[in-house]
Amino acid sequence: MFFVLSKFLLFLLSPFFWLVLCFAGYFIIKKTKWKKRLLYSGISIFIFFSNTVIYSTICGWWEVPGTKIDAVSHHDVAIVLGGMFEYNSDVNGLSIRRQGDRLVQALSLYKGGKVDKLLITGDSGFIGERGLHEARQVKELLMLWGIPEADILTEETSKNTHENAANTKKLLKNSYPHLRSYVLVTSGIHMKRSLACFETEGLKCTPFSTDLYANQTGGYYWDQYLIPDVSNFDSWNYLMKEMAGYVVYDLAGYID
Repeated sequence: MFFVLSKFLLFLLSPFFWLVLCFAGYFIIKKTKWKKRLLYSGISIFIFFSNTVIYSTICGWWEVPGTKIDAVSHHDVAIVLGGMFEYNSDVNGLSIRRQGDRLVQALSLYKGGKVDKLLITGDSGFIGERGLHEARQVKELLMLWGIPEADILTEETSKNTHENAANTKKLLKNSYPHLRSYVLVTSGIHMKRSLACFETEGLKCTPFSTDLYANQTGGYYWDQYLIPDVSNFDSWNYLMKEMAGYVVYDLAGYID
């Protein structure tokens, strides 16, 4: 129930939902005063949430910045959080999303000698069955790419970040107690909540943020200031999901 309710809450927090609500109200409501308010509100929402510089600036206040691989010390294992792929039933294979950068960067850590093992955690974050069983399928993909099976650990049951942390702790404690140092690999926007979950479970991790959205240097192109980009609505959904998720996890006692 908590899982389903959280998905519904995220829908209500979507700026695109607010935009549709404003313009739907504009065409439905008859009073001129309210029509104007809804029209101006809709235009303001579009301008604000489609602007790249505004999004990047606010995102930078939340996102955990990235780290150069050269600056990472050696660890036993990289814990890679799921949410990287969808499953394409037409071709019976994984289809990578932007968050797939987690796997790319984890492989860079592994190939660069920064970690000895890769631990993939997560089954599927969808409400219904969509053919995705991410940890197991990513393991198969890594083995296809030539990574030794002995170096690939999987936690194959979790459906959210809290379960990622709790189930990973059980796996490491019960099956791999000799692995004691961890790099946590996930999206920069997702890192704050992820670190809090793992630390609450007693796993101290070194963060390694991936697929970063914020421009930490502030070097923008002229069009990013002036030209609306509707893809920013999707980025805002992701950011607001993490902000709301952090609050909900705190209230639920999933993080200290």
